[in-house]
Amino acid sequence: MLYYLKLTRESEFRIEKALYRQGKIVGGVYVGRGQEAIGVGSAIQLSEGDVVLPSHRDFSSFLIRGIPLKDIFCNWMARANGPTRGRENTLHIGNLERGLIPIISPLGDTCPVACGVALAMKQQKKKNVALVHFGEGTSSRGDVHEAMNLAAVMKLAVIFICNNNAYAYSTSTEKQYAIEDLAVRGAAYGMPGVKVDGNDVLAVYQTVAKAIARSRKGDGPSFIECKTFRMTGHSAHDAAEYVPEKLIKRWEARDPILRLEKYLLARQIISRKDIRELDETIKKEVDEAVAFAEASPFPKGPEALEGVYCGPDCWWERPGKES
Repeated sequence: MLYYLKLTRESEFRIEKALYRQGKIVGGVYVGRGQEAIGVGSAIQLSEGDVVLPSHRDFSSFLIRGIPLKDIFCNWMARANGPTRGRENTLHIGNLERGLIPIISPLGDTCPVACGVALAMKQQKKKNVALVHFGEGTSSRGDVHEAMNLAAVMKLAVIFICNNNAYAYSTSTEKQYAIEDLAVRGAAYGMPGVKVDGNDVLAVYQTVAKAIARSRKGDGPSFIECKTFRMTGHSAHDAAEYVPEKLIKRWEARDPILRLEKYLLARQIISRKDIRELDETIKKEVDEAVAFAEASPFPKGPEALEGVYCGPDCWWERPGKES
């Protein structure tokens, strides 16, 4: 878990603070600095056949489910050998063989998709689960509530993970809703609603594990609210000047990486030397992935039309098509 926490932090730092500012990545850059424990503590315990539907701040989910770091950087830098072949440059990538459903830009739309995934699993009599991530701002959207209701009524194996990072862009939680904890919404739909310290990867792991076990038994969905903080702006162009400095300082002291390091050091599971070596290994991995992406070609112009417009091979133009 410490490895994935650190690899996520270093990768996103390179994307946001280096490549974006060097003009090598253009467009929106959304990272989850400070929130890494949520993706790591949940995705790392998934089994074969399980599915995760991450948000744009769950970089670790892609790593844990086996998307190569080189592929991720190629996609961010719009290279022809990236998963989307240079057509877009964020984390809107997926891999069905690895149980990874790509992000949908209108946030919240992923939740009904998670229900569809879980319904398919149920019809196939599988004991797998679907984890779906979204933010506290997104939780007020109608499609999220419709998905929660559907999952509860049909007892679908969906784990709704709300990454409550205190701000929906620049809107604080106090201005978003009139309740203290979003977890109470779970009970309103007939499922457990639990809140957890989203900066404690071990607490996230244990909480998600209980929800997964419940779903595998056929008892239906759960709603987990992970209390965390976005230690950056909404995106790379946002300086987050609306966030009080004292609030940032308060959450810096609760950094999920430092907390896990402290836990492991106190129990002599690792040493300071181990941490330094891990940091060096991760830096090398990211260096190599960035170098690979920078050396990769951009797509050629005609490739932009491939898979967009349907030609003679379209199903409705095939010989013998039935009316």
